[in-house]
Amino acid sequence: MSVAASWEKIVLGGPVVTMEPGSAPLPIGAVAVADGCIAAVGPAEELLEMAPTGDVVTATNCVILPGLVNTHSHLAMTLLRGLADDLPLQDWLEHHIWPAEKAHMNRDAVRLGTQLAAAEQLLAGVTTTTDMYFFGDEVASVLAEIGMRGVVAESLIDFPTPRCNTPEEMMEKQRELIEQFKDHPLITPSIAAHAPYTVSAKNLVAEAELAEEYGVPLQIHLSETRWEVEKLLQEKGVSPVTYLADLGVLSERTIAAHCVHLSPEDIDVLAEFEVGVSHNIVSNLKLASGVAPVPSLVERGVKLGLGTDGAASNNTLDLLRDMQLTALVHKGTAGDPTTLPARKVLEMATVDGARVLGIDDSVGTIAEGRQADLICIDTDRAHATTLYDPYSHIVFAARAADVRHVMVGGRVVVRNRRLETVDLEAVQAQARTVADRIRAGDSKS
Repeated sequence: MSVAASWEKIVLGGPVVTMEPGSAPLPIGAVAVADGCIAAVGPAEELLEMAPTGDVVTATNCVILPGLVNTHSHLAMTLLRGLADDLPLQDWLEHHIWPAEKAHMNRDAVRLGTQLAAAEQLLAGVTTTTDMYFFGDEVASVLAEIGMRGVVAESLIDFPTPRCNTPEEMMEKQRELIEQFKDHPLITPSIAAHAPYTVSAKNLVAEAELAEEYGVPLQIHLSETRWEVEKLLQEKGVSPVTYLADLGVLSERTIAAHCVHLSPEDIDVLAEFEVGVSHNIVSNLKLASGVAPVPSLVERGVKLGLGTDGAASNNTLDLLRDMQLTALVHKGTAGDPTTLPARKVLEMATVDGARVLGIDDSVGTIAEGRQADLICIDTDRAHATTLYDPYSHIVFAARAADVRHVMVGGRVVVRNRRLETVDLEAVQAQARTVADRIRAGDSKS
């Protein structure tokens, strides 16, 4: 560790959970930041002696850890939060969500909904998010302005979207998004095909070829419901996983959301093609889609991260809450309290999530040279008092409201629980106005 008088910031005062393989938490640690990257990690006293800094981010009575990674979401659906609940997926989509999107989700609404989603996630410690929606260029611009890292796609489906009338037009918008943001420090442009049952074989192949051409991630919903699996078995004679594998869609770039209904053979295929799986525990439970075979995926070595899905089917973007549910549900269904230990669940929300998105070379752990995406979780609260094991504490005791500071690429975006890059009150006021119009059925919103 070398002296670095040019350190711009230092985060210090609490245990540092680096999430580096085989690492143990530093009891009273610090993280030094320079040029948006982590310059040094070590004991707080040692780093302060080596190089004092002007901007100290105090983390006394906090756990310092990598920013959380949300591997599946539809950000602007914050504007549809609670619109249609207690319904199965197909009814929810076809009779409520898709009509509302058609009527209300124009560019301005997507911008507003994305601002609200980014604010909610940053306040909850999520520093990297995904988006699989419409007006991808607007989404990417909003995230960049607010200072949040994102894997962003323009979605393709075989019927008109709020932005495009044809799949060909959608693919052209995907190309434009990639070209515009391919070298952006915060945004990773992506391809998105909705699902095997809503996108033709021809268009699925074209999407895979486009992702291959540009070397970008390909997002897709996969094996989310029993209905989907039965439909593909009846129409194609194979499972959705095998169907995509046969088409050449699956690869190490694929981000497959949900993957609830999988056979052992499906899991083998996902492992063989190095597909990244996004586990969406709350959405799957709320829509009664089922419980994904996460322990089997882990055992087989499948890349596995956590996702919130959209706020219309969760109904929050609180990855800390979803971590706790992931651990509890799978322990309960397995009948084994050793299933998915806390450290593994936290890995899914950090370094493993970064692997799923293909950005683990820059985020997901605290190590010299990595992007300075850091969060500080307060332990000085009644429900958080007594800290023995930081991994257990974060997964089972921490709440979104405990997030004190958030840094993305060395920029402090949340300090002392206050957003510094967006006027949240103004965004909330505008969101309530849009919600009033949606409630009233005004298609001019």
